[in-house]
Amino acid sequence: MTDQDIFHKDTEYIAHTYQRFPVAVRCGHGATAEDFEGNSYIDFGSGIGTNSLGFCNEGWVAAVTEQLRLVQHTSNLFYTMPDVLLAERLCRETGYAKVFFGNSGAEANEGAIKVARKYGREKKGERCNQIITLKNSFHGRTVTTLAATGQDSFHQHFFPFTEGFRYVEAGNRQQLQEAVDNSVCGIMVELVQGEGGVTAIDKSYAKYVEEVCIENGILFLVDEVQTGIGRTGTFLCCEQYHIRPNIITLAKGLGGGLPIGAVLMDDVAGKVLGPGQHGSTFGGNPVVCAGGIEVLDQICRKGFLSDVSAKADYLCEQLRTMPGVTEISGMGLMIGVSVDEGLDARKVAERCAKTGLLILTAKKKLRIMPPLNITLDEINKGLNILSRCLSEI
Repeated sequence: MTDQDIFHKDTEYIAHTYQRFPVAVRCGHGATAEDFEGNSYIDFGSGIGTNSLGFCNEGWVAAVTEQLRLVQHTSNLFYTMPDVLLAERLCRETGYAKVFFGNSGAEANEGAIKVARKYGREKKGERCNQIITLKNSFHGRTVTTLAATGQDSFHQHFFPFTEGFRYVEAGNRQQLQEAVDNSVCGIMVELVQGEGGVTAIDKSYAKYVEEVCIENGILFLVDEVQTGIGRTGTFLCCEQYHIRPNIITLAKGLGGGLPIGAVLMDDVAGKVLGPGQHGSTFGGNPVVCAGGIEVLDQICRKGFLSDVSAKADYLCEQLRTMPGVTEISGMGLMIGVSVDEGLDARKVAERCAKTGLLILTAKKKLRIMPPLNITLDEINKGLNILSRCLSEI
């Protein structure tokens, strides 16, 4: 098949819910992909942060393949080894008590919302069901997680949305304080708002949210679907904020490219749900969990996360010198690049794709989320392509 064959069949048979870039990925290794015509691309997107170890990492492929030869799936009515080993590893690395496995970040956030609402009902009565989220946040594309998302642009077309969410401005302490009453069961935040423009919230504000939750006896939920599993230079982004939420949601990078979601719960939240109150057919799939164990094995090796931070510093330093770049935001290898008003981030990304660089956008910014183990050579190749594209547009 050719790239054009793929484009044609996609147009004919797949629902048009994605504004794709004109690249058909045939294979890849590390942070380098290849299309059906033999053209190479440096990957600065890693599947929106899912390919944490890049394309076809040798250890990850071996772990997944070995598990495929044993058993690919069984229902959660039976036990399997990979999901309990991954759960044990996550709990030991983070200090959390329990984990629930699903298939995606949206599903993880749905689980967290259910925990918070059941907790509120049990502690304060059936009217305690409201969850506060931040304006400009993004928590998923299900009807409920769209409702949790604090962006008006997502609150269209699919009415009625799930009720029970309130939105406050990040950093506005008074607004948050006024929003909390006896009907609120939890506050949910992203520490770096990814789809909202790769913007890190203020660390003192995050600490204030935690204090408000403790004072009011409500749950603190942190969405680390994008920031978790080493993306910001620490295992959890929460570590850099010096906070300890009751619930943390994970997904993307945990599976290394296979679908997974996880809800980490502390001693309080971990006791809320009972048998039959939540579930997921494919959650805890043994093949995905085997890949997840290998992801953790690699990112938890000595020096790996400090290397992520060093690469992030280097990237940001080089980006600041590029033509048309006005501001850098984000944290670790989750970087937002603001460009001159005369430049359109989408058009820049499209030109990059035609020239050999896969890069993302978020609102009016370019978004860079490469594999955590990207090499310096791959970084420099990608930066050279981006610099040329910025100069030529």
